[in-house]
Amino acid sequence: MLGTEHDDLRDAVRHMLSRADVSWSGLCGQIGVAGLAVPDEYGGAGATLLEAHVVLEETGRTLAHVPMLATVLATQALLLSGNTTVCADLLPGIVDGTTPATALWADSMSDTVRFVLDGDTADVLVVATPDGLFLGDAKHRVHTPTMDESRRLATVHLSGGTRIGPPAPGLRDIALIALSAEQVGAARQCLDMTVAYTKTRVQFGRPIGSFQALKHRMADMHVLVETARSISYAAVADPRLATAAAAHCAETLSTVAGEMIQLHGGIAITWEHDAHRYFKRAHNSAQLFGQPHEHVARLTEVISSRCASTT
Repeated sequence: MLGTEHDDLRDAVRHMLSRADVSWSGLCGQIGVAGLAVPDEYGGAGATLLEAHVVLEETGRTLAHVPMLATVLATQALLLSGNTTVCADLLPGIVDGTTPATALWADSMSDTVRFVLDGDTADVLVVATPDGLFLGDAKHRVHTPTMDESRRLATVHLSGGTRIGPPAPGLRDIALIALSAEQVGAARQCLDMTVAYTKTRVQFGRPIGSFQALKHRMADMHVLVETARSISYAAVADPRLATAAAAHCAETLSTVAGEMIQLHGGIAITWEHDAHRYFKRAHNSAQLFGQPHEHVARLTEVISSRCASTT
């Protein structure tokens, strides 16, 4: 699935994110991350969600303060609307990074929606409702502080909007798969930080990473991360696996982040160390588009229905 061009993309994004002056405009202008999965007639790169997945894994790895996830959801929601006029009007600005955008779900266009990604800074609100896709108007938007300071969320009070297309049930699967990429990237970083620390932390005259008990725990972390990565990328190819990716990747990040805290010891709960940031991201992201037990329940229903249809 992944080739050398994806490795090159990953390296380019990783280099940009390592810079102290990293910005969303720079990522959009120099690499074009916002338009990877947008057709070239709207200013995009004409690639696929696989390329966006690679970028999301990197932004998750660094907990980057950039609206990549919100942008992917907004651009895909607009494309799912099938409204070429609206796409031609809005997508070029989103792609070049000058028009912040996000997507959200609501029962009606007068709802109050909590925990909207970048909801207080987005100029474009694409609202998915049972009646269709809308460009939403907000009468009031308030930033919602959470324990995860690397993710900006808001409460949005909708006040109507313009219908631009039919309902898009596939948008939630896109959101779950995209989020799983971030979770995989964050989990990988937790593992890498833990391995690096246990190689340098000395106890009883030797690095603690040489102790068999810790080796086994890190091996278990590695298995979880690689399994989660496989499921996440498989879901890109087959969106029917979205709930499996959502459930497994959320659980993996929570488990690996917790193990990272344990294997680092006391330093992991200090403000000076990054470990607490990944732990907070793990628990924040696990609730973002539905809780893990909801994904498991939905996955169970899917499996049960498929088994019933084959008997």
